[in-house]
Amino acid sequence: MVIPIFEVLKPGLLTSIQDLGRKGYQKFGLAVSGAADPYAHRIANILVANPDNEATIEVTLFGLQIKALKNMVIAITGGNLQPELNQQPAPMWTSFSVKKGDILAFKGGSSGCRSYIAVAGGIKADQVMGSKSTDLIGGIGGMDGRALQKGDIIDTFKDSSYQSYRRRLPISLIPTYPNHIKVRILLGPQDDKFTENGIDTFLSSEYAVSTSSDRMACRLEGPTIEHMCGADILSEGMFHGAIQVPQNGLPILFQVGRQSVGGYTKIAGVITVDLPKIAQLKPGDLVSFQKVTLEEAHQLLRKQENMFKILKASLKGGQS
Repeated sequence: MVIPIFEVLKPGLLTSIQDLGRKGYQKFGLAVSGAADPYAHRIANILVANPDNEATIEVTLFGLQIKALKNMVIAITGGNLQPELNQQPAPMWTSFSVKKGDILAFKGGSSGCRSYIAVAGGIKADQVMGSKSTDLIGGIGGMDGRALQKGDIIDTFKDSSYQSYRRRLPISLIPTYPNHIKVRILLGPQDDKFTENGIDTFLSSEYAVSTSSDRMACRLEGPTIEHMCGADILSEGMFHGAIQVPQNGLPILFQVGRQSVGGYTKIAGVITVDLPKIAQLKPGDLVSFQKVTLEEAHQLLRKQENMFKILKASLKGGQS
């Protein structure tokens, strides 16, 4: 049974339906897509007792305004885009009730770039190749493969009971989104294509996020990175967090909407637990890089995944 839950009154800058991505098809030229900030996406779903991979609404920077068409429980996570419920501040990082006729709006970024709205019971969307994620380039998934538009009706398949309980994320697990971040990286796979001075420049410099950044990639402006003998390589698969340096010497941070292959040298890759940091970068923010070992990256990932297991167990039954 299809149940309407939201009407889009204003679509905002860029709003789309995303889950954790369309995996296994990059070799055929399809983007993985999915939530740019998987941490915020997963937490939002946990707060409303959904599976991690259930679709959420990804909101970018400002402007979204939606009307509730039924009583339901939702959660908002990610960047603080100043959400309001009926023109009053809406809570974040906690589940809360909305009633039929309520208006949820996002005034604009206080910190971060993207917010996530999860709805108890999940979101109905076009499921293509195992994912509801919107691929804006391929035009598949989500709502007809496009960003949300005025007048769209967002539905659910499952009429979850209207509940008043609140699941609240511990403060220690709520990330902050400063306008200057340090991102941990692993050098490679083509770090040998850069001079020693080029590597030093990369690791010691600050870079500003360009206005031409999007879900595909964050383009960075700052000191140029020196290649040994050109930037071209045979085209190969692009991974989430790859830091590509083309001929102009300026790094590009590849995100979830990236193309499937690329033919320029990649100096490094962002470790998995820091991918949400790059998802929340907005134009003008500053980023620098810190080298870590593969062992450290694995330890950090195991720690994070263990946290998710503990969090799910502690919130089971709807109490924080």
